Amino acid sequence: MARHLITSALPYINGTKHLGNMVGSMLPADVYARYLRRRGHEVLYICATDEHGTPAELAAKAAGLPVAEFCARQHAVQKAIYDGFGLAFDHFGRTSSAQNIEITQHFARRLKENGFIEERSTRQVYSAADGRFLPDRYIVGTCPYCGYEAARGDQCENCTRVLDPTDLLNARSAVSGSTDLEVRETTHLFLLQSALEGEVAAFVDERGKEWPTLASSIARKWLTEGLLDRAITRDLEWGVPVPADVWPQLAAEGKVFYVWFDAPIGYIGATKEWADSAGEGEERDWRSWWYDVEDEVRYTEFMAKDNVPFHTVMFPATQLGTREPWKRVDYVKAFNWLTYYGGKFSTSQQRGIFTDAALELLPADYWRYFLMAGAPESDDASFSWELFASVVNKDLADTLGNFVNRVLSFSKKRFGDQVPGGHAPGEPEARLGEEIARLLAEYEEHLEALQFRKAAFALRALWSAGNAYLEEKAPWLEIKTDQDAAALTLRTAMNLIRLYAVVSEPFIPFTSAALREVFAPGTEERWVSPEGARALDAVPEGTPFTVPPVLFTKLTEEDLDGFRERFGSEG
Repeated sequence: MARHLITSALPYINGTKHLGNMVGSMLPADVYARYLRRRGHEVLYICATDEHGTPAELAAKAAGLPVAEFCARQHAVQKAIYDGFGLAFDHFGRTSSAQNIEITQHFARRLKENGFIEERSTRQVYSAADGRFLPDRYIVGTCPYCGYEAARGDQCENCTRVLDPTDLLNARSAVSGSTDLEVRETTHLFLLQSALEGEVAAFVDERGKEWPTLASSIARKWLTEGLLDRAITRDLEWGVPVPADVWPQLAAEGKVFYVWFDAPIGYIGATKEWADSAGEGEERDWRSWWYDVEDEVRYTEFMAKDNVPFHTVMFPATQLGTREPWKRVDYVKAFNWLTYYGGKFSTSQQRGIFTDAALELLPADYWRYFLMAGAPESDDASFSWELFASVVNKDLADTLGNFVNRVLSFSKKRFGDQVPGGHAPGEPEARLGEEIARLLAEYEEHLEALQFRKAAFALRALWSAGNAYLEEKAPWLEIKTDQDAAALTLRTAMNLIRLYAVVSEPFIPFTSAALREVFAPGTEERWVSPEGARALDAVPEGTPFTVPPVLFTKLTEEDLDGFRERFGSEG
């Protein structure tokens, strides 16, 4: 059984993330990690804040804080939000950590030794008003490819093209707004991607056969257009320093590595952080997940489509160029965008619902289920308050929540606070068991394939099967003529609740925890196999139970009016 390494795209440090960031990387990675753990696999789920580059410096400047202090504060803020969403990282690190600096510099040394990094004189935009070069997001302007007027110097947010600052039309400083710009000569390090193109293409041809079309097509598009050598240093105050023992002049000039060079390496750095944070008497080997483990570890990456080129081309080129046996990704799960009433969620433009505000409004499981049930897998998905309320009310409140409340409340009222006995299972229970086994097998199949919308549909079908059984048997009528028949129905339904508590955990962990407490406080059960589910007899007669508070409150039109007033209803 392979061990599973899971990483989700690193959230930028420059502010609270929106729901589009959540559904495009961290949340589906968490659902998958939780599922694998439940199935008994050894899993390591790693993430970190992406703390280098111009976004960090610009955000710190706007906040009036030194960049190091700003990043430390924001890391704590983001970690608290992700804890609130129930993201069960094994470690949530920082790309500014000593571990990531060490490993990034190691990669650079190895690439230099193997002839894949060279110094080049290059022309770069300089702002006289700011007294500095303007790398990446320090410069904004019009995208030469799509005409978007707020494109940044590293990438166009609209068409996702990777850019250099000198590509922009009508360029201006993001700091001062000055258009008094000139192009000057400076020296930077370049990663010779062109020399590694054949190896990267072979890697994509081999691994990309498994990837979803969204990921493989983006990678192949880059390769078809030809890999260009890429500048991997910047003129910034904050970043992984160029090692002085290899490049003394550039180090003296204060050059740091480009954020997209050190950020993917940050997955490895965060794993070393995890290993170094082991408690007394506990040993963790970060290399056992990353180094010379090609067939022992299954590595899955989660990201939105704009991050795909860096993870499928640039990072593999970086790894290959070291000539060391670093673990490369096996499966890239890429997502399209979640839009807000058809317009893009945007951190930079503060458009849409942000994760901190979401948790202020409603508990995490409302958001987790809704986002994954409509995950933007095949194309972009649009958020609307009307759709959100419909899914919450129908699936969570009516289908799952109402089932649990009806069964437990009615049983407690008529039979007391222990699971009733009644008749032996009959033909309706046998049919139900077969249906549950079939649906559970579908659910597993979709989660194994990382098809989250289909998995959510199968989970909802599992919940619906309980309601259909309850309507068929009608224990509120049975009890009038045959109390043992009603007891059988309720006992069977309670076994469904126990099953729901286990298999729903990847999507709605907080609710699942509440359901587990109904029958056996403090106990854990890994998983229920389709074969094991068929009998529906794991909770025997006489088991004590409690009735939990209402699991999901239905959203009213008044609630929606308040949400629309606060957040708007236009993209």
